[in-house]
Amino acid sequence: MKIIGISGSPRAGGNSEVLLHCALEPFRGQGWAIVEFLLSSKTVAPCNGCDSCAETRRCALRDDMDMLYDELGSCDAIIIASPIYYRNVSAQLKAVFDRTYAVRASAPLAGKAGGAITVGRGEGGGQALGLAVIYNFLLSSGAICVPGELNGVSARADKPGEIRNHPGRLEQARLLGENVLRHTRVLPDARNGSG
Repeated sequence: MKIIGISGSPRAGGNSEVLLHCALEPFRGQGWAIVEFLLSSKTVAPCNGCDSCAETRRCALRDDMDMLYDELGSCDAIIIASPIYYRNVSAQLKAVFDRTYAVRASAPLAGKAGGAITVGRGEGGGQALGLAVIYNFLLSSGAICVPGELNGVSARADKPGEIRNHPGRLEQARLLGENVLRHTRVLPDARNGSG
């Protein structure tokens, strides 16, 4: 079993990555393969709108997105975390979302459990909007959106690593991971048509 954790933060060790690591903890404990796709260390160019993928079912751009295409098709679950910049997910994460358009026909996330995490500077800084953007991507990809305690996990932090001072939010991220893990125990039967 394999889960992909995507962090949309352009800065290494950012609060989004910290929360993502907490959300992935339950999977480590169950021996899952964990693929962390950290946009702080990857290059994913924005979609250039060439639409060649409509014919080839393959993106014309060559970069680190190639690795993610392979992982999306073989994963069993996904958790996506993003900082909130100007009331939306990061540009880096939006590029990933747009580039999955190239593989939409193969529906690599169909029937797979997915969760969302957002971190913003202040209260009402766009975290809820960011969760909606991530869950909209997951729904558009055919994934099953799994909540944390209420929805996805939203947190307030600014400086790198500041989220570590908020144990309640770290626990919420872990709970989201547990919920995604719980759903994956039921979903494989449903995906194979035997549920």
